[in-house]
Amino acid sequence: MPYRLTAPAPGWTTSTDVVVIGSGVAGLTVALNARKAGLRAMVVTKAVLDEGSTRWAQGGIAAALGEGDTPEQHLQDTLVAGAGLCDEEAVRALVTEGPDAVRRLIETGAEFDLDEDGEIVLTREGGHHRRRIAHAGGDATGAEIERALVAAVEADPGLELIEHALVLDLLTDAEGHASGVTLHVMGEGQRDGVGAILARAVVLATGGMGQVYSATTNPAVSTGDGVALALRAGAEVTDLEFVQFHPTVLFLGPDAQGQQPLVSEAVRGEGAHLVDADGVRFMVGQHELAELAPRDIVAKAIIRRTHAHGTRHMYLDGRHFGAEMWEHRFPTILAACRAHGIDPVTEPIPVSPAAHHASGGVRTDLHGRTTVPGLYACGEVACTGVHGANRLASNSLLEGLVFAERIAADLAALNAAGRLPARTVTTDAARAATPVPLLPEAARGEIQQLMTSGAGVLRSAESLAATAKGLAALADPADGAAPSVETWEATNLHQVATALTTSAALRQETRGCHWREDFPDRDDAHWHRHVVHPLAG
Repeated sequence: MPYRLTAPAPGWTTSTDVVVIGSGVAGLTVALNARKAGLRAMVVTKAVLDEGSTRWAQGGIAAALGEGDTPEQHLQDTLVAGAGLCDEEAVRALVTEGPDAVRRLIETGAEFDLDEDGEIVLTREGGHHRRRIAHAGGDATGAEIERALVAAVEADPGLELIEHALVLDLLTDAEGHASGVTLHVMGEGQRDGVGAILARAVVLATGGMGQVYSATTNPAVSTGDGVALALRAGAEVTDLEFVQFHPTVLFLGPDAQGQQPLVSEAVRGEGAHLVDADGVRFMVGQHELAELAPRDIVAKAIIRRTHAHGTRHMYLDGRHFGAEMWEHRFPTILAACRAHGIDPVTEPIPVSPAAHHASGGVRTDLHGRTTVPGLYACGEVACTGVHGANRLASNSLLEGLVFAERIAADLAALNAAGRLPARTVTTDAARAATPVPLLPEAARGEIQQLMTSGAGVLRSAESLAATAKGLAALADPADGAAPSVETWEATNLHQVATALTTSAALRQETRGCHWREDFPDRDDAHWHRHVVHPLAG
């Protein structure tokens, strides 16, 4: 491991077969399936078990479950949204294994919305040509999936949980194999302070990095910890420039910061219209799917319209739904809007794009293996090749589910063949890496402002250079800050932001959710490839 966060030496050690970092759909699915294969498993999560991004997913999970729909049609919609950078083999695995993975999720206990005949109700979202989005609780799909998985985890007394724990760095043995992690357990956790978990395999399922921007739909814990760990460990990280900005996030003012309320794509899927202040549906004529065009196209259209009109937001008009539909189909969104003084039943919702999903991340193969032996990644922290340059709506929960199952199957096969050996490593190995000076807690806000102004929805060589310069000025404090959760998070955000800005500056074209004002066209001749970071220096 070439780099590590500055941290005290581990004061306690424990061991397991598989340590899973993260407790969303991806992490819990790996853990549950590893247990079914007879492996010991331990789940480490930054807050409480159900606090990650999965619970905030509103729209649903995409799979070819409906009559007349096929995996091939789902594949084609995904490839179109990915703007030429999807790994077709990975997408094929997703769409062909997805329907059965959803059925297994139902067997685990997840309850999706059903019609009067007991069939799963399917809706449609941006980029999909068919209704293939299964949802739960109207617009609380992620919360229901998380509930079912948490219940299954808590029912297994052999699956150990460590809550309120921030993972720090990867441990490797003499051959460079992942052999565990160092972590810091906060006061509410079962242990306290910095410790180490030794394991035969490590799975990153830490979620996204939306907190690198001022406004995001991601929860406060989404600080890119897994990607930063991978960078320091020498794992390849790719496609970080492709950050999807969800086009319809409740606009709370130009100075709003932190997690913002999402207005699900499913609202447009059920027929809501995007309009400007004059009531004009500006997406009509811009794309064959109008409001249901892929997210990058809708986000760009909103930004262009706001610039043309000198405003900061557009509107989503669902007044024609009526009160009953809002209350039964979108109760979570209705409550969030009303909490901020907006009533969608009687007025349009002000919306603007905000950072939502990272299509890039830690580079993996089709079995979730990273370029560091013994280290796996799945969910939003991973780049499986499924999303390409722009994620298709509601493919993220499915990706987490399918590739988590693939990781567990790989671990089970290796174990059965006697090829999942115990790692011989001591916690002293963590001290051999070069320590990274820690940034102060206040740097978090500075990083977010730099990224929002220069590496957000609109980018150019000038804006990215200014962002890179500002990040560099923060990078080497004369005296590193004292170790703490806040300074570790700020340092992780800085490392991820630096890699993202570098990638965005290198990609001199507009593709998917990467929009360069100075290179407005897609350039397959020069940029039909990926930007890969093998190390963070």
